[in-house]
Amino acid sequence: MRRLWPALWLVFAQAVTVGLALLFIVTTLRPEWLRRAPTPLAAATAPARAVPAGVTNASLQLDANSPQRPPVASYAEAAQRAMPAVVSVYTTKEIHGAASDDPLFERFFGDRIGRPPERVSGLGSGVIASSDGYILTNNHVVQAADEIAVALADGRRLDARLIGTDPGSDLAVLRVQATDLPAISFGRNEALRVGDVVLAIGNPFDVGQTVTMGIVSALGRNNIGISQYENFIQTDAAINQGNSGGALIDVQGNLVGINTAIFSRTGGSIGIGFAIPASMVQQNMEQLIKTGKVVRGYFGVEPVDITPELVDTFKLGRAQGVLVRGVIRGAPAGQAGLEPGDVMLAIEGTAVHDTPGMLNQIAQLAPGSVARVKVLRHDKEMELPVTVGERPVAPPRR
Repeated sequence: MRRLWPALWLVFAQAVTVGLALLFIVTTLRPEWLRRAPTPLAAATAPARAVPAGVTNASLQLDANSPQRPPVASYAEAAQRAMPAVVSVYTTKEIHGAASDDPLFERFFGDRIGRPPERVSGLGSGVIASSDGYILTNNHVVQAADEIAVALADGRRLDARLIGTDPGSDLAVLRVQATDLPAISFGRNEALRVGDVVLAIGNPFDVGQTVTMGIVSALGRNNIGISQYENFIQTDAAINQGNSGGALIDVQGNLVGINTAIFSRTGGSIGIGFAIPASMVQQNMEQLIKTGKVVRGYFGVEPVDITPELVDTFKLGRAQGVLVRGVIRGAPAGQAGLEPGDVMLAIEGTAVHDTPGMLNQIAQLAPGSVARVKVLRHDKEMELPVTVGERPVAPPRR
């Protein structure tokens, strides 16, 4: 018996070695052979996962190809709703050369002197505002254009007629002879918040209709130097040349702004774009369609923002409101009794914070109406009734 123990131990050791080798091979090459399917009882008795508050059943549905990840959010429905209402705007204008015998003039302008007129093309975007053919775009897109054409999302190309322009807000309204067009749905700017997702739609560089995504970076931007009346939505959605006049929409596909300009040192998008808010767009559009121009309220004051130095100089006691540096003779403000050195604190109960904001407040007043203006004069507050005038049309920029 003692002689058999070594032989039995050797057989046992060899069997264990072979078994371990087989287990290693199966584990490496066919691990699924070792998995056990859960029994119905185990599945039924497994504890239920707690669902966080506010999470719906739809958000817990998993992708069949990736059981561990929730589905990726998409803005396709918003884009598909708005894209048919966004158009491309093509303009042409003639630049005339002028003959001259002045050698200095010829030195600077060279061969262009005496040449026949040169046709220059321009590109922008637009938004269909009504099904009967009214289209919104930027004033700088169509300014001085001799011919304007609009390419619809369905491929049609139509001649457009300029209805009216407003350089003060950089808006313009076009009209095409067509009906049953897919008009955009206007959203409410009051509900827009910094951080909300927005989509920009247009035709950058004439590559075709393009959708980009970003967020609202800021609201009420002014002092940018783009237009006279500024109250811009700032966004980091990519906006490039050709996007001007296109749509900025929310995640429901509603228009919240008209893309107008970008801040860039290279000419391309660096994540700082500006759009005219839909509330201003709608208000100005109605006037442009009706009269061809935008009528704004006017006081006739020369305002200046209050700085800490002005607080000390005028002994204001607080940096609030806008200082009246001058009053134009015969203007509504002067007739109402406003004087240089007054501080405008509020207009119609709305506080005045800075010069751009004050100009926007006055611009929205109807000419002929009487506005209540609270002013600070020599440490004493008073209220003056100002009969609003109509702001004179500013000469076009050259």
